[in-house]
Amino acid sequence: MERKKKNSDSGRSNRSEGKNRTGKRGGVEITKSKLLQIFVTHPGKAFGYKQISRRFDVTDKEGRDQINDYLKQLRKEGKIVPLSEGNYILNITESKEVIGTVDLANSRHAYVISAESEEDIRIPTENLQFAMGGDRVKVRINNTRDGRPEGEVVEILERVSDEVAGRIEVSKNFAFVIPNFRKLYFDIFINEEDINDAQNGDKVLVKITEWPKSANKSPIGKVTRVFGPAGENEAEINSIMAEFGLPFEFPEVVEQEAEAIPETITEEEISRRRDFRDITTFTIDPVDAKDFDDALSIRSLENGRWEIGVHIADVTHYIEEKSGLEKEALHRATSVYLVDRTIPMLPEKLSNGLCSLRPHEDKLTFSAVFEMDETGRLYDTWIGKTIIHSDRRFAYEEAQEVMDTGDGDYVEELQTLNKIAKALKDKRFKNGAISFETVEVRFKLDENGKPLHVYVKERKDAHKLIEEFMLLANRKVAEFVFNIKKRGKRYTMVYRTHDAPDPDKLTNFSLFASKFGYKVDLESKEVSNELNRLAEQTLGKPEQGVLQSLAIRTMAKAKYTTEPLGHFGLAFEHYSHFTSPIRRYPDMMAHRLIFKYLNGEQSQEKEEYEEKCKHSSEQEKRAADAERASIKYKQVEFMQNTVGQKFKGIVSGLTEWGLYVEIEENKCEGMVRLSDLEDDFYELDSQNYRIIGRRNKRIISFGDEVWVEVKAANLNDRTIDLILLTNGDSTDGTENSRFAERNERNRDKSSRSRGRGEQNERAVVEAKGGGGKKKKAKASEVVPDWEEQDEQVITETPKFEKEKGLPKEREQRGRNLKDYYGFDE
Repeated sequence: MERKKKNSDSGRSNRSEGKNRTGKRGGVEITKSKLLQIFVTHPGKAFGYKQISRRFDVTDKEGRDQINDYLKQLRKEGKIVPLSEGNYILNITESKEVIGTVDLANSRHAYVISAESEEDIRIPTENLQFAMGGDRVKVRINNTRDGRPEGEVVEILERVSDEVAGRIEVSKNFAFVIPNFRKLYFDIFINEEDINDAQNGDKVLVKITEWPKSANKSPIGKVTRVFGPAGENEAEINSIMAEFGLPFEFPEVVEQEAEAIPETITEEEISRRRDFRDITTFTIDPVDAKDFDDALSIRSLENGRWEIGVHIADVTHYIEEKSGLEKEALHRATSVYLVDRTIPMLPEKLSNGLCSLRPHEDKLTFSAVFEMDETGRLYDTWIGKTIIHSDRRFAYEEAQEVMDTGDGDYVEELQTLNKIAKALKDKRFKNGAISFETVEVRFKLDENGKPLHVYVKERKDAHKLIEEFMLLANRKVAEFVFNIKKRGKRYTMVYRTHDAPDPDKLTNFSLFASKFGYKVDLESKEVSNELNRLAEQTLGKPEQGVLQSLAIRTMAKAKYTTEPLGHFGLAFEHYSHFTSPIRRYPDMMAHRLIFKYLNGEQSQEKEEYEEKCKHSSEQEKRAADAERASIKYKQVEFMQNTVGQKFKGIVSGLTEWGLYVEIEENKCEGMVRLSDLEDDFYELDSQNYRIIGRRNKRIISFGDEVWVEVKAANLNDRTIDLILLTNGDSTDGTENSRFAERNERNRDKSSRSRGRGEQNERAVVEAKGGGGKKKKAKASEVVPDWEEQDEQVITETPKFEKEKGLPKEREQRGRNLKDYYGFDE
C-alpha cells in the first residue's frame, strides 16, 4: 500500500532546449502541408511569413525563404489568397460545415467553438435558430467577417437544457419571461394556464415546451418554479443557481447513502495506515470554513532536517466506486462558492463531518510526506494512507499573527513552515513560474444578505504557506504516477495541465504594454521571466491591475486531462490536483488511481478517465460563471446605495458604444456610454486602444485614470451605469485635470519607448484584420480562471473589436482568474 520514493529537488527543464533554428521545429521538417494546416485550422485569419516563422521557431534567412516559397506555391494552387501586402488567408470557395458548441457573446451574436476550427465561428443571432449557450450544433461557414469566419446554424444536434431562469412580466391573459442571462436573445411566451401563480416581477424558472419555426416569434414555455419577488436575496440567488443549472439539493437516495456511512474508525483500518496522531498537526483555513480538507504536520528529525506531512481528507475511503454518492460527485464535479452560500459537491455529513479534518478528532487521510531542509531542498517523499489527530484549527489571520509576532501556539512550527514555503516559491519562480496576482473581492452581508461593504481580500504569508505545500504535494503525486511504467507504457493519471501562451496573443499583449512604456521581449528564451519582470515594474502603479489581468488572458486555459502535458504557469513538468477531494472530483479520481497503483494494480482505462476529465473541466467553468454572476449581482446591489456619488477609477474596457471603468476603492465595474459624453462625438480607435473626440480630439485610452459618477445600478440586468466627469466635476475640482496630464505623459513615454515597434504594430494589426484572433473566451466578457492561489485560474488576451471591445467583467474571485488560467493549487 505504501511506496517510498527518493527525490532530488529537480526543477523544470529549459523550454528552449532542443530547438533547431534552421527551418525546423523540434527536429520536424517544415512542409507545405504543415504550413497549409495553419490556414486550414484558422479559417478567416491572415498570416504572413513573419507570423508563420514565429510559429515554427524559424529565425534564419534560409528558413524564411523556404516559408515564402511555400506561400507562393499555395497561392498559385489557389489554396490561399492575398489579403494585404505579404499576408494571406485561406481560400474558402464553398461552404464548409463543422460541429461545435455555442457560446453566446451578447444579444446580437454568438460564437461556435469547434475542434474542427481553431478560430471560433461568429454567428449573428438571427442565424442561431434559437440555439442557446452550450448547445451542440452543426454550422455552415459561409463567409468571413473582418478576417474571421462567420456562419449559420443549420442543425441543433443536442440541447444542453430546455430551462431558462428569469423575471416574469404578467399581462391579463399571458406573460413573458425575460431571461436573467442578458446575452440570451429572446423572451419566452407563457400562456395564462402555465403561469403557475407567479406574480408580476417574480423570479421564475421556465421549461420551454415549444420552439418556434420562424425567427420573429418567441419560444413558448411554462413556469415550473417560482423563486419570489425580484430584488429579494433568496429569490435572486436561487434564480442565479437555476440560470447555471446548479442543484438545489441532493437526491434523497444520495443523502440516505451518506447517512448510512459508519462514523467509527476500526482498529483494523488504523493498522493499515501510518499513524501521525502523536505528531504536531494543524489546519489553516478561512475563518468561516467548515470543510477542512488539508492539514500540515511537522517534526524535527535527528539529522537536522524536517519531516513535513501534507494530509488530505481520505474521501474515497468513505465513498464506494459506482455508488450513488460517487455518481452525484461526478455529476457536480466541484463545489460552487456563491457570495452567500456554498453548493457542496458532497453531502454535509461528509463535507463538514466525516471528511473534515476538525481539531481534536481522529481522521483518516491520504498523505504526501516530505523530508526537507530549511532551504526547501527535498530529500525523500513518501505517499500513502494515514491517520491524524489535528491539534489546532487556525484561521489564516491567526496563523499570520503568530508568524508576525512570534507569540502564540506552534510558533517554531509555523515560522519554519513559512521559511521553507518561501524557499519553495523562490525556486518555482527561478524555474519559470509566473507571479501575477489577481484581485479577490469579498462582501460583508447583513442578516438578509444585503451587502454592507465590499473589500479586497489581502493575501499574506499564511495563505502562501498553505499554497506552496499544496503545490508541492500536487506536483509530487503527479510525478509519482508519471514515473510508473510497464512495458514502456505509462499508467493513467488525472493531470492538471496548462499550455504555453499563443505567440499571436503574446504579440498583441506586447504591443498593448508598449503603450504604457513597457517592453516585453518576445525573443526571450523564457517568456515567463519577461512577464514576471513586467509584474515587478507595474507593482503599485495605476496600470498594474489592467496589465496583469490582460497578461493572464494571454495564457491558455488550465484543464483536466489524462495527458501529461505539463503546467506552464506553475513551471511544473507534471502536476495534478490531489489536495481538495471534498470539493473537486478530479482530486477524488487522483486519490483512487494513486491508491490502486500503490497496491500494485494495473493501469486503469484511460478513455473513461479522459471523459471524466472533460466533464470536470466543463463543470469548473460553469461554477466559475455562476460565482462571477453572484459577485456581479452583489456589486450592483451594493452600488445602488451610491447613486450620485463620485469615484476614482481606471478605464478597463472599450467598445464602440462605451467604455468600462473599474472603481478603484471597491473594484466594481460599470459602463460610461459614449452617447452620454456630450462634449463631442467619440469614436473607437481599436488599433490604439482608445476613443477619440471627432472635433476636440480628446483621447481616453484603456488604462487611463478617470473620475466617474454613479448614474444607475440595474439589478435586473446586473449593470452599473456611470457618468464620466469633466474637469472641475471631480471631488476637488482638479483631479481629472491631473489625471489627463498624467495619462498624456504616459502616452508620450509610450511613444518614445516604442521606437521602431510602431511599424511592427501596424503590420500586426493589418495582418489580423484590426483585431487579432479570438479563441474560446470572448473579449467582451471575461471567463475567469488561472488556478486559485489557494486554487487559482487564466483566460484570453483582450482584443479590441467593434462589437466585442475589451473584457467587461474582470474576474473578482481568486478561483476565477487564476484557477482557470493555470496558476492553481
